[in-house]
Amino acid sequence: MIQLVTLDMAGTTLTDQHEVEACFARAALKTGLTVSNDRILAMQGLHKYFVFQTLWEEHFKSRSHPELQMRVDKSYKVFTEVLEHHYLTHEVTPTEGCLELFDYLHQQQIQIALTTGFYRRVTDIILKKLGWLEGLNEQRVGTSNTLIQASITSDEVEKGRPHPHMIQKAMRLLGVEDPAKVLNVGDTPSDIQSGFAARCRMSVAVTNGTHSREQLEPHQPDRLLGSLREMIGIVEELNQ
Repeated sequence: MIQLVTLDMAGTTLTDQHEVEACFARAALKTGLTVSNDRILAMQGLHKYFVFQTLWEEHFKSRSHPELQMRVDKSYKVFTEVLEHHYLTHEVTPTEGCLELFDYLHQQQIQIALTTGFYRRVTDIILKKLGWLEGLNEQRVGTSNTLIQASITSDEVEKGRPHPHMIQKAMRLLGVEDPAKVLNVGDTPSDIQSGFAARCRMSVAVTNGTHSREQLEPHQPDRLLGSLREMIGIVEELNQ
């Protein structure tokens, strides 16, 4: 029986019209980093600081350039300011089928954990606007009565995606020992890879987020779905 579903936020449970990529592009432009939109998209889902570190290394063609650390820190700081301002001043909405899936999982007494490449401060801004922060404790863990049972950010684990640490932390926090009882859902290649790395029963991808079916298929998710609504059928199938 499935005991836990871990889901990415932006593009998976949170509607994303490429806003995060736009915030990246704006921060890059402001701090003198030239990078294509395709390159930014390819790195969605990863820890945001790591993304800037990688992009500046590519820019300098070196991991030991004397300005590297300063440039990374500056770009990341500007990005956090741009991102926080965006989510504080714009509407935030769940993706198609998200709340329907949450209701179903509650009925089946299956726990819900949200994982994200965002850091805690901006994650809490988003959760609060959605009303999903309500009832979570200081560790961002809830109860069977809260909408979600846990929220884990990439700055709260040793390594973010594509590593399995966020999923594994969710399992520890919620008392789930067997990864074969966990389903992972996301909308980026790194989301898919983190589910594989955690040895989840399935690592599923949705195509109504930041990446298209054509972009996700080469990464061989266990299932490719049009929206989270289709997850209900998968859970029913696995639990029969």
